[in-house]
Amino acid sequence: MNAYVVIATKGRAAIARGVLNSLQEQTCPIEHILFVGSEPADVAGLDTHPRYSAATVSVLLSEAGLTKQRNAGLERLATLTRGDDPGNWFVAFFDDDFRLAPDWLAHCRDAFLNDPQLVGVGGTVVADGITGEPITESQAQDFIGSRLPPMKHTWSGPRRDVPDLYGCNMAYRGTVAGTDRFDPDLPYYGWLEDVDYSVKASQKGALRLIPECRGVHMGTSSGRTSGVRFGYSQIANPLYLIKKKTIPLQKGCRTLLRNLLSNGKNSLFRNQSRDYTGRLRGNFMAIKDLLQGHCHPTRVKGIQ
Repeated sequence: MNAYVVIATKGRAAIARGVLNSLQEQTCPIEHILFVGSEPADVAGLDTHPRYSAATVSVLLSEAGLTKQRNAGLERLATLTRGDDPGNWFVAFFDDDFRLAPDWLAHCRDAFLNDPQLVGVGGTVVADGITGEPITESQAQDFIGSRLPPMKHTWSGPRRDVPDLYGCNMAYRGTVAGTDRFDPDLPYYGWLEDVDYSVKASQKGALRLIPECRGVHMGTSSGRTSGVRFGYSQIANPLYLIKKKTIPLQKGCRTLLRNLLSNGKNSLFRNQSRDYTGRLRGNFMAIKDLLQGHCHPTRVKGIQ
């Protein structure tokens, strides 16, 4: 079963080089790795990486935005897999700041081979810097090597079927990835684009957490969209996905309320690890638009 990888990256070429280290150490052969940037600076230096090979790594550019960059990768992948049985290949999406254990793809491949009804795989997040202080490269390796104890995380525990997948490390069989695309109306950081895509994928088969697929999400803050834009998306995107019916009303409302309360708390206590004040301002901008009847994820494009 052929394995492919798509990495969307923006504004942090050095971080992207790090994920290439992880990918080149995989015990499962990778047919092709696709890095997608929005401008040359995003992918600068990847073609000079000592483990770079034009036969197995491509660097391409697309319009900026996580969903559009991932879609550009999927379009190129459609060319690479033309004529192949979509049930016999899969593509893994990793954030550029995700560092995976050497056997991540091998366990993922085995899961797909052992269950023809399986269409999506999510892995165990051993540690996640997105909710607190970012994790360094050396710390990530210590977590993967069990020299540091794992952090408590939603994406851990026994093998089980799940309703959606976490976008920092997820994989889909070709029966999904060959035809389905990410919603381009979720721009920039694409907040909750992973839930939207995986819920649609679940109509074709099972989604499953595979605990042996282990890795660390470093949560690197550089290169991400502005705090105000992100805060707007934290409100607008769940409301949009509730309307699309890819997120249940209760879950969507719980998500946006949690974001609002977290941003308020961290702004009050002057937490400087993220731009919580900017996020809170973006939250209120989206709420104002909602009350005026024109809240939509794409309105974030007019925000600096």
